[in-house]
Amino acid sequence: MWQLTEYPAAERTDLLAAPVAAAVTEWKHDTPVDRLRVAAIDPELADTANFCAAYGVPLDASANCVIVAARRGGETRLAACVVLATTRADINGVVRRHLGARKASFAPQEEAVQQTGMEYGGITPVGLPPEWPILIDSAVVAQPEVVVGSGLRRSKLILPGAALAELPGAEVLDGLARPA
Repeated sequence: MWQLTEYPAAERTDLLAAPVAAAVTEWKHDTPVDRLRVAAIDPELADTANFCAAYGVPLDASANCVIVAARRGGETRLAACVVLATTRADINGVVRRHLGARKASFAPQEEAVQQTGMEYGGITPVGLPPEWPILIDSAVVAQPEVVVGSGLRRSKLILPGAALAELPGAEVLDGLARPA
C-alpha cells in the first residue's frame, strides 16, 4: 500500500499547522477523530506529483486544496476548492457561478498563507476559517481514504473523503472538477 508511517492526528499535532491542530483537537463530527491520521514526509516532496511518486499514493487518492478569491462589486470573498489530483477545479465556471462572483481566480500566495495560517503547498480544508465556503468535488467525498495537506509541507493528513464534507462551510458539488 502507501509508503507512509501514519499516526493518529490527535496524538501528533506537532505535525499539523496551528489551525489544523486546533480543528483536530476540537473535532466533533460524525467521522471519529481516530480516522484522521497524519504522516511526516520530506518537505521537498510536498508537491502532489512528487509526493505521490515518492510515497506510492495514487493521484486519485490525493486531493488538492486551492484558495480562490471571488470578486464582485469591489468585494473579495475567499473560498477553498478541494479536488482530486487527477483533476483541476473549474474556477472560472462552476466556482465563479456558485459563489455569485463576477471574477474568480487563485488567491495570491501571500494572501492565502496569511489568511489560512498554513504553509503554501500544505494548505488544507481542515482548520480553515468557519465562515469560508469549502467547495468539494463529489469525487473527493467518494474516496474511502484521501491524502490532503496538513497545513505544513512536512506532513500530510489521511482521512475518509466523506469527513471533508463534515467541515464547517463544506458544500459538495458535482462537476466542480474537470479532468487535468
